[in-house]
This record gives sequence, C-alpha cells and structure tokens, in this order.
Amino acid sequence: MKAEERWQARFRAPRVTLPTWARHAPHRAVYRGNASGAWEIYAWDRSSGRTRQVTDRPHGTRYGAIDPTGRWIWWFGDTAGDGYGVWSRQPFHGGPDEPLVMPPGHPCGLALASDGTAAVGRSSRDGFEILLARPGEEPVTLYRHDEYAAVADMSLDGSLIAVNHSEHGDVLHPAVRVVRANGSTVAELNDGPGRGVTGGRFAPVPGDRRLLVLHERRGRREPLVWDPVTGEQREIWLRVRGDISADWYDDGRALLIVHRQRGRTELLRYDLAGGGLTPIESPHGVIEAAAPRPDGTVEYAWSSASHPPVVKSSSGHVVLSPGRTPPPSVPLEDIDVEGPGGRIHALVSRPERVAAPYPTVFLLRSHGGRLAEFGGGPGGQDDDSFKPRVAAWVDSGFAVIQVNHRGSAGYGSAWRDALRGDIGHIELADVAAVRDWAVERGIADPDRLVLAGTAWGGYLTLLALGTQPKAWAAGIAAVPIADHAAAYEEEAECLRAAHRALLGGSPAEVPERYAASSPITYADMVEAPLLVITGDEDPRCPGRHVDGYVRALTDRGGDVSVYRYAAGPGAPTVEERIRQMTVSIDFAVRSLQARG
Repeated sequence: MKAEERWQARFRAPRVTLPTWARHAPHRAVYRGNASGAWEIYAWDRSSGRTRQVTDRPHGTRYGAIDPTGRWIWWFGDTAGDGYGVWSRQPFHGGPDEPLVMPPGHPCGLALASDGTAAVGRSSRDGFEILLARPGEEPVTLYRHDEYAAVADMSLDGSLIAVNHSEHGDVLHPAVRVVRANGSTVAELNDGPGRGVTGGRFAPVPGDRRLLVLHERRGRREPLVWDPVTGEQREIWLRVRGDISADWYDDGRALLIVHRQRGRTELLRYDLAGGGLTPIESPHGVIEAAAPRPDGTVEYAWSSASHPPVVKSSSGHVVLSPGRTPPPSVPLEDIDVEGPGGRIHALVSRPERVAAPYPTVFLLRSHGGRLAEFGGGPGGQDDDSFKPRVAAWVDSGFAVIQVNHRGSAGYGSAWRDALRGDIGHIELADVAAVRDWAVERGIADPDRLVLAGTAWGGYLTLLALGTQPKAWAAGIAAVPIADHAAAYEEEAECLRAAHRALLGGSPAEVPERYAASSPITYADMVEAPLLVITGDEDPRCPGRHVDGYVRALTDRGGDVSVYRYAAGPGAPTVEERIRQMTVSIDFAVRSLQARG
C-alpha cells in the first residue's frame, strides 16, 4: 500500500466511542460512531446484537445519552449548523423525535432520572441556565447566572441536581452546588481561588445521595466522595503521580480509578470499605473512557500510537468492533527537555527510510481538559493514542513533535495554570525550548521546521509566526483565533467565560492583555508562508476576525493561502479531514521546496 493510501485508510477506518448503557437496563446502550463518514449516535441492543443509527445530520451529532430505564435516547441537534439548538428524544427501538420544548441555546450538560425527568443546561447571550423538564410538563428554571454553569449529574430519583458553576468568575476553577428539584440549595463545595472542584456522578444506587467530586487541594486532580446533605467528605488519596479521575461501580461500594501520567493511562479499583487498591490489567497506551459493568468487569476504549482504537473488557474480550481495521500506525518516543518553567515532556515520531535531520512538524494540540467542551483553549495532553494526523505526516517523510507545554493537563495544577494572564507566549517559550533541543540533537532540520495546529493550536501557530518569525519555515493554522478581542465579540458564551478566566477579564477590562496575546498584533512580523484553514459558520472559531488577519498579511504582500470548508458544530466529516490533510501536506512540501 502506498504511503498516501495508507494514511487515508487510517482516517477512513470507522471508529466508535465507549458505549453508555441504561442504568436499569444494561443490555441497552448508545455510542457515537463515524461509519457513515460523520460522527452520529447509534443504539445497541446488547442482548440481540442489533445496532441502528439514530441520527443522520450533515455535520454529525456531538452529544447523545440514554435514560436510566433504556426507553429513550436523547441527542442534541441544531438547525443552522452553529451548535445552537435543543435536545430531542427518540424511543430506543426507533420512532419520531420529540424535541424538548424550551428556548434554544448552546448545550451545557444533560442529566436524566429514572422517572423521565431531565436536567438541561443551556447558554445564550442572556447567560447560563439550568432547567428541569418533567414528562408532560413545561420546563422550569432551577438556576440562572451570567457566569458559566453546567449540569454535572442528577440523582436517580431526580431529587438532587449537581451544578458546576463559576459565579466567582473563574471557569477554570469551578465550584459545585447541589440543588433540589424545586431549585433550593442543599449545599455548596468551593475550595477557593486556584483550586477547582468539579462535580461528577451521584452514586448509582437508589436513595444514595453521595456525589463523586474531583478536587485540587494537593496541586493535582483527585477524587473525593461528598454527601451534600450531611456535609461529610472523604478524600481518596493515592500514591501515584499524574492526574486521577474516578467513577462508581454499580453497587456504590468501590470506585474505578483512571490514572493518567506522561501520556498513558492505567486503571485501578479502589474499595471504599477498606481502602484496598487493585490494578486492572490493560494494554500500554491511552484509555479515552472507561466504565464498570454491573457484573464488576470494566469496559474501556483504548488505543496507542501504533495500535488502532478498540473497545475492550477487563475480562479480555473485544466488546465492540467498529468494523474495518486501519493499517498499523507509527510508534513514538518520549523526551524530556529542560525549559524556562521546568521540565517539558514531549513526544517524537520519526519517519522510516529518511535520514536525520528530518523535516519536522511541530503539531500543536487543539484543545482538551476542562475546555474541551468549549471547543478550544489550553489544557488536555498530547499522548500515546492513535492519531491518523500524526501518522499522515510521518508517512509523508516528516518527523512529528508534540509538546506538553505549560497549560497542559496531567502535570499538576501549577503547570496547567502557569500561563494565565499571558496566554500564548508561555506555551511558545516551551515549544521553542523543545525545538532548540531537537535541532541540537540532530533530529530536526532547522531550515525545515513547520508549525501546524487546529483551534487553540492554530492560534499558537499564528502567534509563533509573528513572534518567532526566523524560526519557522511554514505554518498551517486551522480554525484559529487571530484576534482575541474580535473573537470575544462573536463567540459562544461559554467561550467568553473561558476567555475572561484566562486573561483576567473581558476585552473592555483588560484590553492590553487581549492585544498582547493576539496574533494580529504581530502580523507585520510574519515572514513564513501560511496556510489558513477556516470553516464557514464554525461556532468554535468565528471567521470574521480570521479574515481580518488574512487581509493584514495580504495587504503587506505576505504569502498566505486560505482553504475554506463548510463547518458545523461537530468534527469535520472523514472525507473533509482527508481533504484538509492533503492540502496541509502539499502546502508544507511546496513551502519547503521553495526554500531550496
């Protein structure tokens, strides 16, 4: 198989997410899959093995859920492709959609009770709102605020609703409030400035009020169990490094611990009665999601840089096969580089049959962590997962370097929060340190260095070309932020909240910070050729400020190309991703050849 056919086959191989099952009917499940070419919601009857595609929308469907009884499948849909819409439900075995009668908005969480009650979060220019929708009744407002708020979970009986909020103005370090179905407050958990508390799931046992929470009291994310009625808290402290998240076993007596460190994942069982910790065997790599089944086994979605994704069980068998298996991918190696803020962990993938120093792509991460739901922002972690985009660059003769710069999750709260107030420049200082290391070690050719990124990674690409103009031979920025102040005027309310938290206020309050971190401020300094990939009506990165940046470059004779595509609220379709990858590789090759 030729290199181009091989990397395109990795994109085209269908993928699925970890199935989510109904609490009272665990043989009924839903998952997202892209067999149709776009990510859609599927229903799976595990007892019969039958699956059916629930949604079929031009840009795919990003959010779906199943109610505890297994009777209804819920999904979020918009009409204009802008991520602004309402939730609908459909019978598990098919039937007409029933839209929820409420004002449209951007989704901010959904939780479902056994009696059919739904707690729904939405945002609009009017702020953030949590509504309670009982069967056959008009939705009622439980909570409203100008600052960010989202539904975390609802108890099985519908009596308690957990809300993650940032009334204090810092969406990156939220608090948790538990309210009753009439909107009255039961309790609040707020650890103060710089120490976020994020609500997870209520115990999956009828009448159990305990809520699983993630806190940062010791400089990293760790779980605790909280009873909001009595106020009792139990912190789960483990002798491991890295970030920890957790989920309940079905009987409420144990927790599934998900431990992430240096781009890999391990699973453990923690017994609440005695504090015993038992490792759960899983392959070396990355577990995107995991959940315990009623029989005590654990199912998880796993992949590694060299092995394609699969949904497996701790019992050893494959749970769900998406179908066609993609070609093997490319392995990676870990490196550690001393940087201006401490040791930086990065990942390197090298091409075969090409001599070093290599033409090298620094692939800047799009988003992740707490801002994943916002569609952009720092956070997340580059890891040892299966990434067709990385493999496409390597198959085309490039080395790829991914940098877990400051702002990344998984290395402690201080590392993640280090860039606040000075976004962009701090991340790029770490990227520069890794770049210099790779050049000194003879890995990267200093005359053939390419920057590429999407969303926040696209933003960093633009900023680097203007602030480090001599260092880069070419840049590729997909749906980037070019002007933070202009983006703030257009973007969704949840993104505005993230901007205020990262920069310490709105553009009116701290205009100098918005300007200092905006690529358009440094447009006159750009020397390298640039490819901008922009989506029409993309809700994550509205395009008008990008158009202004492109005009600023072209007006001064800059070498800039623009690729436009029809965007939507979800990820681009498989074929669109392949087109963008083809355009990116061709642009990089031409740009480097032009340098001689």
